[in-house]
Amino acid sequence: MTDVLRRGRASLAFSFFAQGATFALLVTRIPAIQDRYGISDALLPAFLAAVPILAGVGSVTTEQLVKRVRPSRLLRWSQPVVLLALLGVGAGGVMGELGLALAAFGLAVGALDASMNMLGVSLQRTYGRSIMLSFHAAYSLGGIVGASLAWVGAHWHLALWVSYLPVVAVLLPATLVGSRWYVDGDPAPVGEEPGGGTVVFKLLLPLCLVMTFAYIGDSTVSNWSAKYLKDVLGSSEQLATVPYNVYMVTTLLGRAIGDFGVRRFGAAAVVRLGALVAAGGFAVVSVAPDAWVGMLGFTLLGLGLCVLVPQTFAAAGRLFPGASDAAIARLNIFNYVGFLIGSPLVGALGDAWSYRGAMLVPMVLVLVTMVHARSFAAQPDRYGGGHERPRTADVGRGSNGL
Repeated sequence: MTDVLRRGRASLAFSFFAQGATFALLVTRIPAIQDRYGISDALLPAFLAAVPILAGVGSVTTEQLVKRVRPSRLLRWSQPVVLLALLGVGAGGVMGELGLALAAFGLAVGALDASMNMLGVSLQRTYGRSIMLSFHAAYSLGGIVGASLAWVGAHWHLALWVSYLPVVAVLLPATLVGSRWYVDGDPAPVGEEPGGGTVVFKLLLPLCLVMTFAYIGDSTVSNWSAKYLKDVLGSSEQLATVPYNVYMVTTLLGRAIGDFGVRRFGAAAVVRLGALVAAGGFAVVSVAPDAWVGMLGFTLLGLGLCVLVPQTFAAAGRLFPGASDAAIARLNIFNYVGFLIGSPLVGALGDAWSYRGAMLVPMVLVLVTMVHARSFAAQPDRYGGGHERPRTADVGRGSNGL
């Protein structure tokens, strides 16, 4: 691999890290945001739903923009907008300002998520082996750092803008400097993919379902793990904060080693194993007699769910190598669909039935992923099992003209 590719991979990994930290700082301080702006419990879901809805709009817009603008340029300018919008959330004084900041955050984060994964898939194609999980591992690491900084801010009762300003002051210039080394990989020759350079939604649909089910599972953990441990399994309030942290750490560990599994056994096998482990995690959570067994279940969930999302993006790139940017932008929408469905679904089932029973629904949905695992084996020799020789002669185009 050339120095251009190595720098491109490192700078993109840092972008994933920065986004993980930024998103964690937003979602983990929702109670403080609610208190700052005086948002009622009835109105809060509308604010929370607006972000993924607008992110979906941003992702759709990105699909059109990449026809004229390189993904690296979209990433270079959408990430600063996300960071400044986070600062705006913390610095605003009235509800209208919060609405504008969250709207900017949502639209920009849709473009950011889509363009980051576009670059990741194109780099993986150029490398000739699986590296997508390493990028998402960087995102998980950023999430852990962001959640830890949010805890510090809450513990010391810091104002939101005081918590956010140092992070933005560090990450904003760092991501702008790092963006100089982004690499836009050259697309595969048109004709290798179904549809002749266009996205055939019927072929993409199984991956869209997997993405939705994965984020239903993820949002279940992020939104309900603390409540489940405290109200259902009788843990203390302090112990109830542990499962999400455990989930994030095991997600990081699983993604850190996941690429080796993909290279050795293939993407389809790794996805099947991840779905099986995640389903087992939901089953353990559902029948857990106490909080410690419940945390074992959330640990399994982190190890299982962590491989599904990055491998779904990678599979879209393999399935449509001549139209991977469009496929990823379209697939990215279902990230937000799963996020929107997951939390209300579990909450409604928990209130109407039981929270133990509600945990079985994402378990079944994750198991359905195994039915669609064959979609992850498209062109396995290109980068699923790593058998094709890396395309070092065609290293892609650096966003700064390299």
